[in-house]
Amino acid sequence: MSAPGPGRRVRICYFNSWAGPLEDAAAYVARVPAIDLAPLVSNAADSGLMAKARLDCDWYGENTRVFAAMRHEHLEFLPAWVCGRSGILDVARAPRVPGEERWLVTMGHQPQFLGAAAGGTFDLLARHGVRHLFYAFDEASRHMGCFNDIAPHLSVLIHDEKPLEAAGQRLLRPGCVALHRSWVANVAPYAVPFNEEPDEKILFLGSQLGLTENRRRQIAFLQEAFKDRFIAISDHSVPVAGRPALNRYKVALCPEGRKFGTRPMALTHTDRPFWSGCCGLVPVSEDSGPGGRLEDLHRDGLVIRYPHGNLAALATACERALAADNRDRRRIYDYFNRRETVGTVVADAILAAP
Repeated sequence: MSAPGPGRRVRICYFNSWAGPLEDAAAYVARVPAIDLAPLVSNAADSGLMAKARLDCDWYGENTRVFAAMRHEHLEFLPAWVCGRSGILDVARAPRVPGEERWLVTMGHQPQFLGAAAGGTFDLLARHGVRHLFYAFDEASRHMGCFNDIAPHLSVLIHDEKPLEAAGQRLLRPGCVALHRSWVANVAPYAVPFNEEPDEKILFLGSQLGLTENRRRQIAFLQEAFKDRFIAISDHSVPVAGRPALNRYKVALCPEGRKFGTRPMALTHTDRPFWSGCCGLVPVSEDSGPGGRLEDLHRDGLVIRYPHGNLAALATACERALAADNRDRRRIYDYFNRRETVGTVVADAILAAP
């Protein structure tokens, strides 16, 4: 029996603080590399700030690309849009095609870019039939100032914190789909090909922010233990355009979560284990604390973990990852591409919304 065809007709508009007026998402993605960021940062003469701005703009641009490429067997996705603060009201004003279900997607703390107008803006959109999906990676109900203003207008809340702050929980409208889900990869499924013969090397995917004393000690240890089989990237995050090339390596050592101040991020780290798995690398990650989704993935053999600060266990975990055969590697690769990408999670959540 064949699977049922698409049913609901859904158009996504992704709110991206680097964008401006409402526009076609594919067109925006095409021009992201050429966007002049100088007028959009506080000090364009600061080369370090500009480099971080470029990485951030590209990261949100990649989110836009993923939402433009969303597919689901039970949903028909119309061409996606993107907008920034100046275009958000046009999400309600723009004409609709017959049967169109319109969704605004916001992520992280980006609703705060609307400032004091956030609650009123999302209320207006809701009254004009625009449904709102908010994917909050951090403790938004406790630390995002406008959360209580936007909560009554949400159709879907995907959140990393558990439990939600009680006042914010009570403000969610009846029927709002609230899912506990942490970081995932902002890549289109299977966008990076599986490499059957990667270099037998360990890549540390870090940043200046993640260079704690614990991590510095680990890097020095691994450099001594693995010599040229260990490569460290620790100046800042990897540009999204450079991520596909990382499939040349076999193992990804991902930053620990202990440096983060909020409990959910301390437990689930960052998105690096997820997009590393999507790129075909075997993720190795420190056990930042009890619980968290990475522990579940570790039990299923999809992430290799080791005790905090235990250098001998770290070496063993890296050796185990290097020893993974292609059958195990492909199982990891398939799992992350099928289950741990933002487009898949968002599409499933929209389908679940009544």
